[in-house]
Amino acid sequence: MLKLIQTYLDHRGPFPARIRARHKQFWQDPQAETVRNTLMDAEDGIDKWKDVVNWQRKLSNKYNSREFAGKHGCKVAALIWKGRNIDTIDFKKLPENYVIRPTIGHSANLVFLMKRDYNLFDKKTYTTAQIKEILKTAIESNDKLEFLIEEFLKNEQGQNEILKDYKVYSFNGKIACIWVINRLSPKSGNGSFYDENWNLLKVVNKIYPNGELEQPPRCLKEIVKQAKTLSKAYEIFVRIDFYATDKGCVFGEFTPTPGMGTCTTQYGQKLLISHWDKYCTGKI
Repeated sequence: MLKLIQTYLDHRGPFPARIRARHKQFWQDPQAETVRNTLMDAEDGIDKWKDVVNWQRKLSNKYNSREFAGKHGCKVAALIWKGRNIDTIDFKKLPENYVIRPTIGHSANLVFLMKRDYNLFDKKTYTTAQIKEILKTAIESNDKLEFLIEEFLKNEQGQNEILKDYKVYSFNGKIACIWVINRLSPKSGNGSFYDENWNLLKVVNKIYPNGELEQPPRCLKEIVKQAKTLSKAYEIFVRIDFYATDKGCVFGEFTPTPGMGTCTTQYGQKLLISHWDKYCTGKI
């Protein structure tokens, strides 16, 4: 009973309601998956990117999001391989450390953050055959799914480890807050919230325990600049994720319905709704 009550409390409020409404409009459309998986190229004209209603769904495909970010001058991780035919991956030619992630998905499902044969995300060791079997099984269940193999980005100190997430809540070129997550695994870690000038904010979302005061990344100005550029191009509310690396700010992904709005605090709801109403008036 207590769990049901807590779930109800985590889902109520204007921000989760708007996120649920968007999710319904985005993904209950019969053409939703066709839109999401229409592969795009950075060289495509912006009119081609925006040629359907709710075109932002194209950017929920992680390959498309890379292309869109690159089109707007943002750094992205180097792409080593892309496709569905897992047997064409030559694992012997991959670098010692690499990342595998699906083009469709959320919550870091089917993500392999490989340091040699060890996945830093789930703390398990994998053989090449085991990775292939997992990827093939996923592809067999979804005829639109592809996988990306990308470089393993290094942190600002040049080390290969799980990178901090810099999640920027953005509204048509304006930033409400930056959520820094020290991730231990896909679903564990701690976080803290800042404005674009790195002033500490109250807790906006309590899905992760509150962490200690963070020092700003060296590339903070670049994160802010890229977030504003991509957010303006995206046109509506979106959370944009970045990494601070030894190469500077690197784009991660767009999240249009982050966590379905759950676990947003009263302070967070007031902050996010005020930005939505001011900078994305009348927009989904």
